[in-house]
Amino acid sequence: MSEKSVSSDTKKRALGRGLDALLPVAQPPARGYGDKSVFLCALEKLSPQKGQPRKVFEKTALEELAASIKEHGLLEPLVVRRVDGSDRFEIIAGERRWRASQKAGLHEVLVVVKDVSPASAFELALIENVQREDLNAIELAEALSRLVQEHGYTQESLAERLGKDRTTIANSLRLMKLPPRVRDQVIEGALTEGHARALLGVVEGPAIERLSEKVIRGRLSVRATEALVRKEKDKEKAALGDTSANGKKAPDAAAPQVKSSSVRDLEARLTRRLGSKVEVRDVGNKGELAIPYADLDQLDRILEKLLGGD
Repeated sequence: MSEKSVSSDTKKRALGRGLDALLPVAQPPARGYGDKSVFLCALEKLSPQKGQPRKVFEKTALEELAASIKEHGLLEPLVVRRVDGSDRFEIIAGERRWRASQKAGLHEVLVVVKDVSPASAFELALIENVQREDLNAIELAEALSRLVQEHGYTQESLAERLGKDRTTIANSLRLMKLPPRVRDQVIEGALTEGHARALLGVVEGPAIERLSEKVIRGRLSVRATEALVRKEKDKEKAALGDTSANGKKAPDAAAPQVKSSSVRDLEARLTRRLGSKVEVRDVGNKGELAIPYADLDQLDRILEKLLGGD
């Protein structure tokens, strides 16, 4: 190519850049990487995903992240999807980083575009938050419930997709049975997930709300909350006429003891760890572990895991 031709091309490109600065021309396409695109995007062109699983952003942690971004820059790009019919993008993963970048005074951030449906975007957002453990117990329960009700997942398929035990998924979904006020108390940190599971031992919503207030005022432990729930259930049985003919409570020695959610969770973890069904028999904070085995080979495997090769 001649020097004249090179000079001519350079002038044309320079003129083009000048016109781009004056006229509202379309933005150049992003650099393609398979089904992804990577480029710097203006913060004002980004918006949070509708129905984003994560709803609570702790103020102090957000300020700390903003300070880090201001000093070191944003080290990880945001994952976004194109909004149909516009030049805007919806955030799939990274809303917290987007908020912190605004506080840090950034005008644009690096994004990775994934061309996915709204349903797939919600699933990706959930998985990203679960992997980061960014969701509180209620946010996770609400997100899992939406995946079941709106996207056709089963507990089994959710467990497989998220790498969680089915018991964990089931226990999380049970939290949706809590009254809205009690769910808010969990989100606010007034109650822990353990407290919430214990309160689910009470059937009636008003009773759950009443007991939750007692737990918060008394700063009760999870164990104390479980005892409070058992006392409430005894009252409910008495109110339903669970008494003998002479007015005394009828004996019910044959009835199985209802295990607390923490005991059931412990049984599930031990069962997974040892590869054999484990039963925790707890009465008044005392009890025993029962670990059955089918043959001596299984016993050897259990002992090896328990003793760790000693």
